[in-house]
Formats: sequence, structure tokens, C-alpha cells
Amino acid sequence: MNIIFVSHQHGKARSLALSQRRLWLCLLLLLLLVSGVFVLGHQIAGNNDSVQERQTFVRAWQQELGHKRQEIEEMQRRSQEQLKALTIRVAELHAKLIRLDALGEHLVSAADIEADEFDFSSAPAVGGAIVSGSDKDYKAPDFMLSIEALAFGIAQREQKLEMLNRVLGNKAFENDRYLSGRPIKKGWLSSYFGRRNDPFTGKPAWHEGIDFAGKEGSEIMAVAAGVVTWSGDRYGYGNLVEVSHGGSYVTRYAHAKKLLVKVGDVVAKGQVVALMGSSGRSTGPHVHFEVLRNGKPVDPLRYVRRKRK
Repeated sequence: MNIIFVSHQHGKARSLALSQRRLWLCLLLLLLLVSGVFVLGHQIAGNNDSVQERQTFVRAWQQELGHKRQEIEEMQRRSQEQLKALTIRVAELHAKLIRLDALGEHLVSAADIEADEFDFSSAPAVGGAIVSGSDKDYKAPDFMLSIEALAFGIAQREQKLEMLNRVLGNKAFENDRYLSGRPIKKGWLSSYFGRRNDPFTGKPAWHEGIDFAGKEGSEIMAVAAGVVTWSGDRYGYGNLVEVSHGGSYVTRYAHAKKLLVKVGDVVAKGQVVALMGSSGRSTGPHVHFEVLRNGKPVDPLRYVRRKRK
């Protein structure tokens, strides 16, 4: 086989004689060259795809890290806000603790109680066995310990104030039930307890109370707190108010012009229960005042002259 080459520069032709063996060798070399170029191109394309995948993966992680960074920054911001709020709350609790101490000391002083009995500067005496399995080895953070200390201090003050309130309540209740003083604001003692001459018959008779004369319509007051057990007309007494004070004591206020309470009413010490009059067996405006102990009349004068608690 002859291959002719023509030169454009010199216009001459040259021929190359190829045997069949050389021709097949050339074709084989050409085939190998084409195959190598194809393989090289495929590898280059594959490498490009791998690079793109890695770049996509890296960009995805960068975005994820960016989101996480934003979340951490938001958590830090919220934590700082919460810490600031907790700091303010601790300051408020501390101020409240100071006010509770001042209030407790004022109440102790007002109630005339021994200062050692309710010392708000020390913890109350309490105790108890250790419960097995308790978290005795647990240590809270310093900030939490401060909050727990304040909460414990407030709990102590609340306990003491509750006990003090009970003491004051009991004292106030006992003081209110304590029979003392006159059943009128204005007037004078006109008749004593015991034997006297009856104002209607002139004969000796037993007087179960004492009489306070005064102006008609003047106020009649309960000498102690209690519950009204009678409010109405009663033979010989006229308009009568009867008050039970508990502890076996009852008081009666008779000959009233007008009754201001009804049965079942709870009256306080010094409360006006009636207006003075001359109803019933009476010679003029006055209040017949009786004190009964265990159902028996006793001399009311001893209670009238009592000093208030």
C-alpha cells in the first residue's frame, strides 16, 4: 500500500510504501491512542465530579455550623437575660427578707413578748433524723446556693410570723373575751348587787345585778366579745340582750329602749348592743347589768373594776 504526501510549499509529491504488517501496526497504535485519550478524559471528568461533591459537602457543613453558631449565640443571650433577671430577683428577695425581719420585730414589740422568744435573727429550733439515701454529697452552684439560702431564710421568717400570729391571735381573742369595764360610756352606778329594798314594794329583795342610770337613748355596750343568745322582751327585764362569752360566762343588759343586735350575732368587746331605756320593771332610764358564771349570778362590780389586759 502506497501513501502519497503532497507539499503545498514546493508542489512536490512524496510516496510512502506500507506493507500490510505495518498498516496493521499503525491501526493498532491509533486505536491505543484513542483509547488512552478516552480513559484520560473519563478520569478527568470523574475527578471533577468528585471535587464538586466534596465542595457541596463542605458548603453544607459550613451552613450547618453557621446555624449552630447562631443557636449558641441565642442561648448565650438568653442565659445572660435569665441571669440578669435572677440577680434582680435575688435582690428583691433579700429586700423582702429585711422587711420581714423589721415587721417581725415590730410585732414582737407591739405584742409585749419577750424578744428571746421570737428572735428573728436566728433560725428556729427544729430537728429530724437523716433520711437514708438523701443527696448529702450533692453540691449546688454558688448562685443556686445563694437563692436557696434566701428561700430558707424566708421560710424561717414565715414560720416565726405564723407562730407569732397565732400567739397574737390567741392573746387578742383572750383579751376580747376578758370581762372588764362598764357597759355604758356615760352614767352612774345607781344600785349594787345583793340584798336591797325593792323599789316597788319597799321590802327586802335580792338584786342579781347592778344598775347604771343615765340618759334615755344612751349607748349600752358589751363588756366582752361573745355570741348573742337572747335579744327581745323578757319578763321583768323588759328589752333584754344576753351574750355568751364562752368559758361559762354570760352577761345580760336589761330595760333597753331599743335592741341593736339579734340572736346569733357575734359581738365585739365595746360594741353597742342596745340603747338605754326604762322597759320592763323599771323606775327610770337605766341598764340592769348581770354577770353569770356557770349559770349563777355573781357580783358584776368586780368585773367592772377590772383593768383591761
